[in-house]
Amino acid sequence: MKEYDFYIVPTPIGNLGDLTLRAIEILKSVDIIACEDMRVTQKLLNHFDIKTKCISYHKFNEKERINLFLEILKKGEKIALVSDAGTPLFCDPGAVIVNELRKNNFSVTALAGANAVATFLSQIPRNGEDFIFTGFLPKSKSQIENILKKYKTTDIIFYESPNRILNTLEIINEYRPDSVCAIGRELTKIFEEVVIDKTENIIQHFKTNILKGEIVAAVLRENISTTDADVEEKISILKSRGYKAKDISIILSELYQLNKNDIYKKCLN
Repeated sequence: MKEYDFYIVPTPIGNLGDLTLRAIEILKSVDIIACEDMRVTQKLLNHFDIKTKCISYHKFNEKERINLFLEILKKGEKIALVSDAGTPLFCDPGAVIVNELRKNNFSVTALAGANAVATFLSQIPRNGEDFIFTGFLPKSKSQIENILKKYKTTDIIFYESPNRILNTLEIINEYRPDSVCAIGRELTKIFEEVVIDKTENIIQHFKTNILKGEIVAAVLRENISTTDADVEEKISILKSRGYKAKDISIILSELYQLNKNDIYKKCLN
């Protein structure tokens, strides 16, 4: 296997079993692991009996660490970068050092692995492959509305905190009264929950259910015309993924404003 100077290593977003065999091998073989929070990373390393030395690398010391990492690599040593959870550089530090390493002709590679966005998108039905990932939405109402206006016909994917999600949903519902959202929380963990519904219904749902943990959300695109052929194709896809006729009729009727009973009959046929 080809060796690199610098490895970007995804870590589990919840379930420790999602750490790949290659990730374990790399984390054991490198000389240094650069991590956001050493306490968080150490728990993961202890679980897999990984003894590699760790150095903190976070958004507050990114630029300070550049010279140190360059010196380490010039000595022929290898470095792996991890974040607290998921894939580095997705709303996590890493872009600064990767840019400098490429400028200085050090080899960089990324391992495949856990990512909250990919995990979320793979379990919600969407009418198209294109989407926009905004990271965390801005805090101001006007900025959120600008995003909703700009991406009316594209799925908008974003991260949100439990403390802000209801307020964000209220803004979305006010600007797009007929919008459909999807909310995923605690993905890969015991209390994982994915809700797909009209935004107003999701607001009511989470007003009576305690919100905890990391949240990935989507505002699904507007103005979608769906033919019978499209509906049958979506029914086939959902059936192949294990959805029952009742669930399929609810999902498709809410997403595309279709008659639930008509979809249910198509499912049975």
